[in-house]
Amino acid sequence: MAKIKVDGNEIEVPDHYTLLQACEEAGSQVPRFCFHERLSIAGNCRMCLVEVKGGPPKPAASCAMGVRDLRPGPEGQPPEVFTNTPMVKKAREGVMEFLLINHPLDCPICDQGGECDLQDQAMAFGVDSSRFHENKRAVEDKYIGPLVKTIMNRCIHCTRCVRFTTEVAGISELGLIGRGEDAEITTYLEHAMTSEMQGNVVDLCPVGALTSKPYAFMARPWELTKTETIDVMDACGSAIRVDTRGREVMRILPRINEAINEEWISDKTRYVADGLRTQRLDRPFVRVDGKLKGASWPEAFNAIKQAVDAATPEKIGAIAGDLAACEEMFALKQLMQSLGSANIDCRQDGAKLDPAKGRASYIFNPTITGIEDADALLIIGANPRFEATVLNARIRKRWRLGDFPIGVIGEQTEMRYEYEYLGAGPKSLGELVAGTTDFAKTLKDAERPIIIVGQGALTRADGMAVLEHAAKLAVDVGAVTEDWNGFAVLHTAASRVGGLDLGFVPGEGGVGAADMLSEMDVLFLLGADEMDMSHRQSGFTVYIGSHGDVGAHHADVILPAATYTEKAGTYVNTEGRVQMGVRAGFAPGEAKEDWAILRALSDVLGKTLPFNSLGELRLQLYAAHPHLAVEDAVEPGSNEDIAALASTSGDFETAGFESPIADFYLTNPIARASAVMAECSALARSESAVAAE
Repeated sequence: MAKIKVDGNEIEVPDHYTLLQACEEAGSQVPRFCFHERLSIAGNCRMCLVEVKGGPPKPAASCAMGVRDLRPGPEGQPPEVFTNTPMVKKAREGVMEFLLINHPLDCPICDQGGECDLQDQAMAFGVDSSRFHENKRAVEDKYIGPLVKTIMNRCIHCTRCVRFTTEVAGISELGLIGRGEDAEITTYLEHAMTSEMQGNVVDLCPVGALTSKPYAFMARPWELTKTETIDVMDACGSAIRVDTRGREVMRILPRINEAINEEWISDKTRYVADGLRTQRLDRPFVRVDGKLKGASWPEAFNAIKQAVDAATPEKIGAIAGDLAACEEMFALKQLMQSLGSANIDCRQDGAKLDPAKGRASYIFNPTITGIEDADALLIIGANPRFEATVLNARIRKRWRLGDFPIGVIGEQTEMRYEYEYLGAGPKSLGELVAGTTDFAKTLKDAERPIIIVGQGALTRADGMAVLEHAAKLAVDVGAVTEDWNGFAVLHTAASRVGGLDLGFVPGEGGVGAADMLSEMDVLFLLGADEMDMSHRQSGFTVYIGSHGDVGAHHADVILPAATYTEKAGTYVNTEGRVQMGVRAGFAPGEAKEDWAILRALSDVLGKTLPFNSLGELRLQLYAAHPHLAVEDAVEPGSNEDIAALASTSGDFETAGFESPIADFYLTNPIARASAVMAECSALARSESAVAAE
């Protein structure tokens, strides 16, 4: 720690702080454009000038000077920094005047209006006129893809976007070419950006040079109602803000959450908003003579009652989808129990995970922030770049710090960081467990290794054997100790850990999701759309969901439900962190929240569920599963669970591991309903085809 005086106030700050951070800590506002705490220091906008006592007789860029660079006074007094002297005020006015020399007068038609750093700082630190009367510089707009719109006349060359794509996203797709008046930000060959995190440059841009293309000219920020909630496009549970106007979701932005996504989100999370309002189910449907026809709620419920009454309990089943919240899964489980059925499953992909083996066997035990503490990493059957984009950014962040060997067993693909490819499948894992490879020694020598097991390794017939071998490896190399648990299961579905916590798996005598399709006379699908419904040739199917996707196409009765932005719900992310989703709007038409549908249906079936409100439902949920009542907390798994799981007795298949994500942009019904995601998917396919040629 170091002592420093800022505007006469003495404070103590870490000696690695920049002057800008020290001034912020002291409560003094310092304007900036190029500085960002998560990016490297560029020092090229010069807006953050301050006066340093005893320093050179000119303003100093506070972002590029560290606290440890300051000299104490002649008698050892703390060094002094001033942020509001006449010298500083004149310097900032001059910098602002230069920045506005070429900036167009676009404020009335600029999408950044109301959220523009340049606008705000020009008002606070600039002057009311310019001495520059020559023609303004003009720069051609660039095409960089369907997500980010460019108006490069506004660019002030802060290079935040360049540093983000290079350092955080891991691909140098943007850069600055030319010098002086000819300098401009470009993609060099003017092709579409390929990063799955490119939308974050819109948030980083301090002017209106980079804006959201799908959101262009849709709304002004003061028109919007802002709701803080969490994302369900993957299992990380990124913190987001949903902006609505009336009933319509206009855009989705990231919130800061240091434990999960820092301040980044994936492009699917950000741009899926248009999928929330298209292909929606807004009233019940009943299949009559082979065709779905609109019906009332009582008519739909009566059709279900007739089918349930005609079926035996062992021929009734329920499958929960990837976007289901804990509340509706808990209600559906209670309903199935009251019907006498043990056929329930939340693993529609067939993952070989069993809550009976302990919570540590199916969560990301080291936590996402724990990646930064690790000193070695093994990835088995996963591609975090597509399965958990913000988690992959955290891996890259740790890799950039150095001394972080990464090994991969599975698909050999671009992950945005260097790694050692160890093999395609179980054979390579077996060699690691046997300790016959160099990377096995690397893991053993590490103090805090992490072993990530992905769904690509767990959804196979030998998934349990893979999980057991991975646990055995974790125990053998010292990844599971008293103060460190490096055994990590990476999920792709937002509902999966919550479903496993609730025990939403087949009970005694029950059958799994795949067998239910062919064996059940009555099958309830709670937003389950990721299964091969061609196996469902007979029987009565009830679909409870929000979009007209695969499940709805094969349903005999459709009950319209709410999306994640239209209901309050509890989710548990891949690391076992309990999170609360907040309702930002209301479902269209006659659609209702899932738990309310199940409560009303139970009444008609004569098996009335014991709650009448969401509050009463949650009281029962928390009584049965107390850890779900503690928001934003991780109930840790037991190391004994990993030790008990460790085994090498299972038999392996010979095929290599494959990631379950075939198309990053089209992984759920909401994404498949989005025109923006469809355009991104088509572009990604065409680029991969060109690369293959």
